[in-house]
Amino acid sequence: MSTIILLWENFGPMHDDRVRALVRACGGKARIVGLELFGKSDTYAWDNEAGDDFEKITLFPGQSHSLSRTLKIAAVIVRHCRALNADQVFLCHYELPAILLAACMLRLLGMKVYAMGDAKFDAYKRHLWREVGKSFFFLPYVGALSNEVRSKDYLRFLGIKAGRIAAPYNTISIDRLRRLSGTVPAPNGAAFADRHFTIVARFVREKNLEMALEAYAIYCRAADAPRQLHLCGSGELEPLLRQKVEELGLRDLVEFRGFLQSDGIAQALGTTLALILPSVQETFGFVVIEAQAMGLPVLVSENCGSRDTLVRTGVNGFVIEPDNPNGLAFFMSLLGRDEALWQRMCVSASSFAEKGDVDRFAEAVMTLVADF
Repeated sequence: MSTIILLWENFGPMHDDRVRALVRACGGKARIVGLELFGKSDTYAWDNEAGDDFEKITLFPGQSHSLSRTLKIAAVIVRHCRALNADQVFLCHYELPAILLAACMLRLLGMKVYAMGDAKFDAYKRHLWREVGKSFFFLPYVGALSNEVRSKDYLRFLGIKAGRIAAPYNTISIDRLRRLSGTVPAPNGAAFADRHFTIVARFVREKNLEMALEAYAIYCRAADAPRQLHLCGSGELEPLLRQKVEELGLRDLVEFRGFLQSDGIAQALGTTLALILPSVQETFGFVVIEAQAMGLPVLVSENCGSRDTLVRTGVNGFVIEPDNPNGLAFFMSLLGRDEALWQRMCVSASSFAEKGDVDRFAEAVMTLVADF
């Protein structure tokens, strides 16, 4: 029996979703194993599930990432892949020296190695010499899992052949989210008049939340009865954002809900009018799929990778410029008062959500491994 291994630094709910989907897709014809390097994440405070319904191994339990252990991390990855008799190994975090070293060693041992990632060329300012050097990191890989359009183009630029790139990579379980929400997708469920705007993001500069608050203040000044704005997340900028709310006179309209696990996010989106994601730097934006799973229009910046295949302006949301608070405020006002438009967009959003479902990820993996 063939053994397929998928490795991430730390498993969150979306990683569990993807492994489970691949197990279902294989139907017992291949052994699927999830490897996580560390038992906790330095970036996200998500709950780490036991993974009882699929094979999951934590290489360094109770620890988080450390660059000082490059050789040890690579050696442990290779040792486990050999012990599991892996044929195909999918590795995330290609930029880490430990992953590069492990990928090279696995190839030398005869295993097929694939990269997984959502990077795109316009994520931030690029420098030619760094990009040339980065292409070296992809030499061990026979293929890759990525996202459509910009992410695929970037991988081709770095040397992966177009025919060896499958998509989508960033996916979650639509069914799980809807069950966790405790309600039904919009436009059903909560009444139009009772819904609020929601932002789900880490409180860091890249998410552009100060601009979002400025846009919300513009919207509030123009609205007779402005809807609330819920901020779901945490991070280093929380004191600054709270101060900004006070300065803009929005204390009674903005609710800070803290970091939410999957069930909390699903429930928050279940009473939301539209999701806002105004990032200046966003490789993808998982929350767009979560919002669409709950039938919500999205207001996203053009920088978000998810807009390539999931967002169509005027159909299931609007794409904005990240430096244009007036534009964001305009679309908030439009959705906030036009129920017929909102309902049409809700129906479309639900149909687009299927593009980000984990079954699509499983199909992409099977496409790659079937070529060998």
